[in-house]
Order: sequence, then C-alpha cells, then structure tokens
Amino acid sequence: MSATSSIDVPDGFTLHTENTSHILRAANEAFLNPVQEFNRDTSVACIRVWSEELNKNKEARWSQTRERRAKKNQKRLKGMTYKSHNFVLLEALSATGLRSIRYAKEIPLVKYVIANDLSTAAIAAMRRNIEINGFGESSPASGKIRINEGDACTLMYSHREERNRVDVVDLDPYGTAAPFIDAAVQCINDEGLLCVTCTDLSVLATTNYPEKCFSNYGGVPVKAEYCHEAACALRLVLHSISTSASRYGRYIEPLLSLSIDFYVRLFIRIKTSPIEVKKALTKTAAYYICSTCQSFYEQPLGRIQAGPSAPERCSECDSVLHLAGPMWSGHIHDTPFVTKVLEHLEANQDQYGTSTRMKGMLTVAKEELHTPFYFTPAKVASFFHTTTPPLDDMASALLHAGHKISRSHACPGSLKTTATRADIYDTFRSWAKLHPVKMENLSESSPARKLLARELRSPANFKRHPDSVTPSGKVKLVRYQENPTSHWGPGTKAVSGGAGTKRKRDKVTNDP
Repeated sequence: MSATSSIDVPDGFTLHTENTSHILRAANEAFLNPVQEFNRDTSVACIRVWSEELNKNKEARWSQTRERRAKKNQKRLKGMTYKSHNFVLLEALSATGLRSIRYAKEIPLVKYVIANDLSTAAIAAMRRNIEINGFGESSPASGKIRINEGDACTLMYSHREERNRVDVVDLDPYGTAAPFIDAAVQCINDEGLLCVTCTDLSVLATTNYPEKCFSNYGGVPVKAEYCHEAACALRLVLHSISTSASRYGRYIEPLLSLSIDFYVRLFIRIKTSPIEVKKALTKTAAYYICSTCQSFYEQPLGRIQAGPSAPERCSECDSVLHLAGPMWSGHIHDTPFVTKVLEHLEANQDQYGTSTRMKGMLTVAKEELHTPFYFTPAKVASFFHTTTPPLDDMASALLHAGHKISRSHACPGSLKTTATRADIYDTFRSWAKLHPVKMENLSESSPARKLLARELRSPANFKRHPDSVTPSGKVKLVRYQENPTSHWGPGTKAVSGGAGTKRKRDKVTNDP
C-alpha cells in the first residue's frame, strides 16, 4: 500500500504531494504555491551539495589537526574517527511546513529543522503535516522538525550569539525579504548558507516604485530589458545583503543567483573577515543607463576617479542618462559550485520532480559570463529600426571580433558578452548596411538616426562561428519555463477569516 493511500483526508482538505512529502491543505489556512516546486527542488539540491562540501572541508581540517598533534606527540593518535557535521537549518517563514518537511526528509546531513511562523493557523497546519510525514511526537524521528510560533526576526536575533547560531537560514516570504535580512546575516555560522527569495519584482525590476526599492534594498532600479538580471532584481538584492553583512564584519559569496518566473532566488555563503569586508566596496557600482538605447556606463564605488565615468549624455544616441544603483557588480554565480549541483542532479534525477528544468537552467547559469547585463538582438534591433538578426549570427559576429559570448538564464534569446555596448552597436551598424533601414520613415529627431549616423569602425563578420552555439544549446534542454498552468503566478496570499490566525501588535496606551 502506498504512503498516500494510507493518509486520511478529512472533509474540507485536499492532499498535496511533492516528491516524498505530503501535506493537507485547507482554503486560506496557510500559503502554498505549487508552481514553486522548482524553487523547492533547487533549494534541496543546493543545500545538499553545500552541506556535503562543508562536511568535506571540516573533515580535511580535522585530519590536518590530527596529523599535527600526532607529530607533536611523536605517536599515532588511536581511536579517533571523524564525526560527520550535521547542520541546523532555520526556515523563518514556514507556512504549511512543506519546505521544512522536504529538507528533513531529503537532506542526509540535517540535524534538525526549526520551522517558524507567526500565524496560529499556519502552526496548526504544520503540526498536522509533520505528523502525517512521520515527524510527530510519537514517531522515532520526533524532534527533527522543531516548530516555533513567533516573529521571524525575533527568532533569528535570539540565535545571533556565536554558540546559538544556525548553519542555514531560508527566507521565502510572500513579497520582499528585506525586513528579515539584517537578522538573518547575524544568526548564521561562519561558512553558513543564506537562501533568499523575493517575489516583489514590481519593485525590483521596474521604475514604478523607485522610493520603495531604495527603502527596501538601498538602490534605485531602472526599467530595461536586462532588469531581472542586473539593473534591478538580483544585483540589488545582493547589494542589500552585502551591506547588511558588512556591518557585522561579514561578507558574502554568491553561489547561485537565479531570476525565475516571477521571483528571484539566491544562495549565498556567509563568512567573517574584516579584510574581505573592505573589498565589498570594490564589488559595488552605480550605473548610468541611457533612457533610449539602454547603453550603460559603470561607475565603481571602490575605484578612485576624478569624476563620473559616464558622459553627460549617451555617447551612442545623445539621449538622457538615468542613474541606477548602487548595486552588486561582482559575480552572481560560483561556477565550481554550480558544476557540483549539476553533477548531483545527474546522479539523482529521479529525486526531483522538476529535474528537467533544473538541468537546463543550471547548465545555462554554469556557462554564463561573469559580466553585468545581457541584451537581446530583437530589442537592440528595434533601436536601429532594422530587421532582427538571428541569435547565432550576432553571436558569430562578436566571436569573430575576439569577444566571448554566453546565454543568460534570465531571458530566452539573450546574450552576455565581454564586448562593450559600443562594440555591440557597431555590429548592428554592420547589420543595418546589409539590411538597409528605410530612412524616410524616421523623423529627423529619431534616436535611430543618431545611432545609424555614427561612423562604422570595422565591418562585422556574420559567417557562422563554430562556438556560436553554446554547449547547452547543442543538447535538448528545457532552459526556460513553459506555462505550467493557466493563470499561474505568485498566487494569492492566505487570509483566514478565523480569529487568532494572525497576531496583531498590541496597542500601547498612555495613562492620563
């Protein structure tokens, strides 16, 4: 008999199964988005690989210490064996508890998971769900998931003393993670892992709410085609986490940063080093971005210059420039780490329901160049009012010119390159000569006229280059999301009508 068939489903509930975990769902009791299975699968894989690497490093240091002691005592130390490092994971906003249950079941080195939520209804759902998954008080695995009802920040601040710190913190809120970041970076052990989700892309990836983005993340966004990868989302969140960590003598190492569907998901290693904290300034920059052709000019904060690195107006189309940032300008992925996650996935594909898409996105992330900002030929072609060149033709032209290229995980049909924006636009001028623009259709003040009027420095070679198709493009991979269901997206926040489902701040009154 299967585990699913042995679960009694009460009236008013539905059974939701994900991998080997099961939960009972009731309307508006606690939030769960089934579309986020990809998020949860990726999180399990990344935390598992991180924990195995941390365990290997600790074992190597233990062996070195043992050898030094043996040499010092001039004898072999017997009876000493390395004990695997089991880690503590804190999920600050657990809701139904599905993520915590999966972590406890699927990651071998988990010591226990602290599952927290402020909602009384969510706590009741968690207790019910851990019971049907074999982690109840009467089960042998009792204690592997420890439920806490309370404020997430209060809980994390209570773990900031070094002896009380946890190894992994997972923040997956409905909306922004900004209110929780300061507490999170303080309660993680050295070399620990911070996992962050932000779903407020209307703030991070548009110019609709610049004041809100600045108050949440300490930077200003710019609306551009590359907003999800660079001018906003990922790099603004990384900047916010980096500055929060720096206040406490800590620095960040981004292991994997993904722009997925309607949210961003980041996996960041936290370390302590005053020297490295000083270098954080050199990984921060502001960007002047053209309001018309989206050319960008980087202004590093950690480099001494006489003044701004950008001209007063765009050097390509003479349009007004807007300032974006400050934001993270360093690497957003750790390529060796992504490679290890891919190797783990290849060996355990049957353990992840979204393994096909995971393989595709992680492969593209592994190949990505460590340069800011991607572009799409269709968007740039629209600036020139010319036909859109095939992706392979544009990639070939840049490769023949001596530049490197890669795809971006954040957008289908995109390219990242070591070429400057001026080099890219020069390539499009060559394309426009082969595919002439109808100048009579352009007004005298059109930015396209100014782009086309600039002198061509050297003609581009659009002959097919052998490296124009990246390794991920040579195999059948699902690199970008297809609509899983109709009307899919972030989902609706759970709102329960029952009393006591959400705590309210007590009103403070002053006696006359």
